[in-house]
Amino acid sequence: MEKYTPNQIAAMLQVSTTTLRRYEEQDLIPVVPRTPSNHRYYGEVHVQAFTTIRVLLQGYDIPVAYEVMRSMKQGQPEQALWRINEQQYQIHLEKKRMEDILTMIRHTVIPTTLNAKWKEPMNIGEAAAIAGVRTSAIRHWEVEGLIRSERNPENGFRMFSLTELRKILVISSLRKTVYYIDNMRSLLSTLDTQDHQEIERSFQYALEKLNTRLMLQCEGIAEVMKYMKLL
Repeated sequence: MEKYTPNQIAAMLQVSTTTLRRYEEQDLIPVVPRTPSNHRYYGEVHVQAFTTIRVLLQGYDIPVAYEVMRSMKQGQPEQALWRINEQQYQIHLEKKRMEDILTMIRHTVIPTTLNAKWKEPMNIGEAAAIAGVRTSAIRHWEVEGLIRSERNPENGFRMFSLTELRKILVISSLRKTVYYIDNMRSLLSTLDTQDHQEIERSFQYALEKLNTRLMLQCEGIAEVMKYMKLL
């Protein structure tokens, strides 16, 4: 059996030996044997385990990648694959949602596929439910001047119009790709005009990022399958 030192694996994967040790401490790889002088050494299965971790982390959330690796180590490959499938389903939903919001921007309607009952005006809880975000996020966006609410004269609660709901939906979709508040503010200003080229470009960029992530996720699955065979 081929044997590798931590330094060799670290150089191969372009990470530090500290990173390898952290993966071991997180219980993500098979038990590491030691030489008679108590030095770690790795075999092919460890090389594949480390490779799988690194590729998974490019396409999946850290907790998901770690759960997958632990399930594999514990002899539960089906559980690992279902966890992967779950996150792929989530980005599928995110893609569908972005496409629906693009339709909303073009036609100034709330797509029925957002699966929400809405009325105008709506309170912050209703707006948050439609957008799939926390009410605290909406409050933060209001503080930043991205959206505005009216106050219900009877109880003082925030109330949002359909126009503001559209802004909330756009922010919730693009917040991962449009990083600067000023950029987001500029995009939102175009919602009140008929020229949506800039905001459509932002959505297309966000969709491209989802496509890239999907490709990385598929590469992660390929490495998981290789790892499964070695185990």
